[in-house]
Amino acid sequence: MTEQPAPLSHQPAQTVGGFSERELIARISARFPSRPDWLLVGIGDDAAVVEPERNRAEVLSVDCVVDGVHFDRAFVPPDAIGHRALAVNLSDLAAMGASPRLALLSMAVPSDLPVADFDAIVDGMATLADRHRIPVIGGNLTRTPGPLSIDVTVIGTIKRRQALTRSGARPGDELYVTGTVGAAAAGLQRLRKSGGDASPDDAAAGRYLRPEPRLRMGILLARNRAATACIDTSDGLADAVHQLAGASGVGATIDADALPLDPDARDRYRTTGTIPDDVLSSDDYELLFTVRPRQRRRLEPVARQAGLAVTRIGACTSDRQVVATHTGAGRVVTSPLGGGYRHFR
Repeated sequence: MTEQPAPLSHQPAQTVGGFSERELIARISARFPSRPDWLLVGIGDDAAVVEPERNRAEVLSVDCVVDGVHFDRAFVPPDAIGHRALAVNLSDLAAMGASPRLALLSMAVPSDLPVADFDAIVDGMATLADRHRIPVIGGNLTRTPGPLSIDVTVIGTIKRRQALTRSGARPGDELYVTGTVGAAAAGLQRLRKSGGDASPDDAAAGRYLRPEPRLRMGILLARNRAATACIDTSDGLADAVHQLAGASGVGATIDADALPLDPDARDRYRTTGTIPDDVLSSDDYELLFTVRPRQRRRLEPVARQAGLAVTRIGACTSDRQVVATHTGAGRVVTSPLGGGYRHFR
């Protein structure tokens, strides 16, 4: 008589609720092993202790990403959640022209989160941190009955008086943007439709899931004094233009025909003659910056060293209006530029 194989057991996936806080912190610590000489006290104590970097000013930023608001676990893989949580902060440092130095991680975690997902979130963040040589030196971990929430604080450094801000533009300054516009919006649309099954070769989906902060570009713009003002497009190009113009006390005219649109966004623009709202609010994490016309010659070597395309998309004006122009039916049409993404209405 042939022996029958034992039935397969279907054990439920382990969740973070089955681990103590100390055990979960140990899992995080194991993925962030680097300890630079200037880190005097790291993960495991009540607070971290670091030595300041000589002759450098510190640049600090904090951002929070929340399930159901900034990402959706239904179609965003856990490692991409971790990547995005750190990338949004690094993009802020890029906009200031700062070099990243360290990060702090705080997580509010539902008890039913699979521990495999927890590990993947940490791994996605660690992979990006490793790439930019940023140690995660401490933070906080707590349980929550609500959605998964991840706070990251980053500290960067920059030479005194080199920090880029939103307020340095003047009328006549030219507006530039790095990379392309609208890729993340196209990627998000595909991910929603496919339930997260977008092709690994789908560049737009990749731009949404794992945005690449433009750190090298920001650092070079600041170091070479090539830009007068700068902001990232984490809330979309339209919001960035409005924010920069408002902080600088100028207006802006955007040439819609000059925008370096993602191919999907370009096709829709050609069909409708207007820039779709989701393209204007696409969280591409590019840099929008201004350049004095007489300093334009500094920009080409900066872009070449950064290995990044830059496109002139308009200019700052003195009349405080923020508008877009495009050519239709043989004439130039001017209309107000939309406001982009808003966290609060």
